[in-house]
Amino acid sequence: MSGTTVPIVLTAAGMTPATPAALQQQLIANVVATNPGYTSNLPGTLIEDISSTCVGALLQIDSALVDTVNSLTPYGINEFLLTQLGNVYGLQQGVATNTSVYVVFTGSVGYVVPIGFLVSDGTYQYSVQDGGIIQSGGATTTLYCLATVAGTFAVPANTVTQLATSVPVPYTLAVTNPNPGTPGTGTAETYPAYRARLLEAGLGAALGMPDYVKRQIKAVPGVQANLVSVAQQTFIGWRIIVGGGDPYAVAYAIYTAILDISTLVGSAVSSSRNITVTLNNPPNNYAILFVNPVVQSLQIQVTWNTIATNYVSNVAVAALAQPALIAYATSLTVGAPLNLFELQATFQLAVASVVPTALLTRMVFTVTINSTEVNPESGTGIIQGDLEGYYTAATTTAVISQG
Repeated sequence: MSGTTVPIVLTAAGMTPATPAALQQQLIANVVATNPGYTSNLPGTLIEDISSTCVGALLQIDSALVDTVNSLTPYGINEFLLTQLGNVYGLQQGVATNTSVYVVFTGSVGYVVPIGFLVSDGTYQYSVQDGGIIQSGGATTTLYCLATVAGTFAVPANTVTQLATSVPVPYTLAVTNPNPGTPGTGTAETYPAYRARLLEAGLGAALGMPDYVKRQIKAVPGVQANLVSVAQQTFIGWRIIVGGGDPYAVAYAIYTAILDISTLVGSAVSSSRNITVTLNNPPNNYAILFVNPVVQSLQIQVTWNTIATNYVSNVAVAALAQPALIAYATSLTVGAPLNLFELQATFQLAVASVVPTALLTRMVFTVTINSTEVNPESGTGIIQGDLEGYYTAATTTAVISQG
């Protein structure tokens, strides 16, 4: 149907499929244009049979066209076109990232810590990404390190204390990580997560500066989307929390998006969480301040029971509930509280195949954060942890028991 003029009609519901009559009319018109005198409306002839068969094929082609056109939205676009739309926004699908940690070196003043210098926690090694120097105060600025192996694992504070790269005599050097590291993602970003991030990117500029800042930061390779927060501090400024990603790339994203970098404020909990990166844009230098979030250990204990007359295995319930509860906790945005009612709904939905909700008689939740039991805020179902903290699969457990 080269040269077809069958229109693409778009309504509020999407592209309207062409009718068989319209497709047949266009097909015959195209054939007549190159074969004067062509007649296809004589019943029972081979010509009429061929044209009818062709209309059936054209209906399938038109259906594929309708599906393709109607998929051109972040909500339903196919994976190939989703990637192409991401390229338009400058957002690539996230790849698996290694675990990262910020460290501080102390030792001989003037000693240069080169890029690639290796440190260790006794199990894993971490490579310095940006390099630094022992300043006159006897310490480096906070330096960003990446694990040399893939995987998702916790890096508790003050555990990266070993030097894996030798230091020549007579220089001295020591290292530590004042705050916990950020566990790697382990796997590439899923298409649903990429779709949601792309939709947010498209809305960012239209919705205002905070959303645009998030869009710019989340575009940085290695940044974990749920570890980004841009929160207004009344009469103070903006506190930006970012987990993952090279600090210079993160700082540049903030520099390009925020209206006034002088309004950036640091951690409300500990200055050791603050990351300050100096960007050089001659003849001026700009200090960009953001906060490195902290990972929290979390244990969710559930005591459940049922009036079901048939035996229900606690092992089966635990196998269904544990991954669902952990997935809920680790999907929360940094600083977001746990919601007791969401925990209940998650548990009910997860175990419905073995214990229908109508047969559940007890669900008692006990939440422990960083080894301390935390109760819901009075009159609510909100359980608040560190406002600059988050949970990972490596630090979250769910204990299920019947009773």
